[in-house]
Amino acid sequence: MKCKIIGKNVAVTDSIKSAIEEKLRRMDKYFIINEDITANVLIRTYKTKQKIEITIFTKMMDFRVEVSEDDLYAAIDLAVDKLEGQMRKLKTKLDRRHKESLGEAIAFENIQNEEDDESDEIVRVKEIYLEPMDLDEAVTRMENLGHNFFLYLDKEDNVVSVLYRRDDGGYGVIQGKR
Repeated sequence: MKCKIIGKNVAVTDSIKSAIEEKLRRMDKYFIINEDITANVLIRTYKTKQKIEITIFTKMMDFRVEVSEDDLYAAIDLAVDKLEGQMRKLKTKLDRRHKESLGEAIAFENIQNEEDDESDEIVRVKEIYLEPMDLDEAVTRMENLGHNFFLYLDKEDNVVSVLYRRDDGGYGVIQGKR
């Protein structure tokens, strides 16, 4: 797996790069890895905290973690531990639900299209491929990303839907109609 490491307000040294790459190698056992796979790592420094964001894009699902710590190396360790926890949790779910291993279920491909604009209106544009899925799969993917909402194509009625986490608990779904 290739690592694309970007530093904001920090220079990415060889020791930082090697620490990140070494930690990410632990997760190879969960996936079929090839040379086209890229883990995007963003490191930011603030006055009192160090923040690391790791995103791995897969055909079936995206994995993302974001951690802030006082020490950069502690943040790297915690971020990779959280990412590995997400993968183990998904592997268990897939093993129970589909009786197949995660390595057989997920094939990697790097599909990130984004544009960063420094204007006040649109900060980021992200294109996603909407593949048909049922509500349970959408919930699983949203939880894995750690987001409060998830956009997907409903398998039953072929309608673009937004799954979201409600403030009072549970989930809600917004569906578009033509």
